Amino acid sequence: MYLFRGGDARRLEQSPEEMQAHMQKWGAWMQDLAQAGTLVDGLPLGQGGKVLSNHAETITDGPFAEGVEVVGGYLIVQAKDMEGAVEISKSCPIFEHEGTLEIREIMSMDM
Repeated sequence: MYLFRGGDARRLEQSPEEMQAHMQKWGAWMQDLAQAGTLVDGLPLGQGGKVLSNHAETITDGPFAEGVEVVGGYLIVQAKDMEGAVEISKSCPIFEHEGTLEIREIMSMDM
């Protein structure tokens, strides 16, 4: 799973035309992954939400868009191994906005 963080500050500095061009790069990148049979699923996440803590007794608004650690979206890809997942991710458009991409293995919960 790819978790996308950051890049919002640079994106907000762009003109509408630049934003559209950048989103087209995302669309093309994801289409390439789909055509290669690598893309499983994925979507951007909304900026609002709730954060639960203290055994769900404390509920606050968040995450906050200004946080560089906020997860902005995810993709699930199929890769042979972690190195393969790294290679697939290297052409991700998030790097153009100085964002980060975290790669995590999805574990099975066989019971």
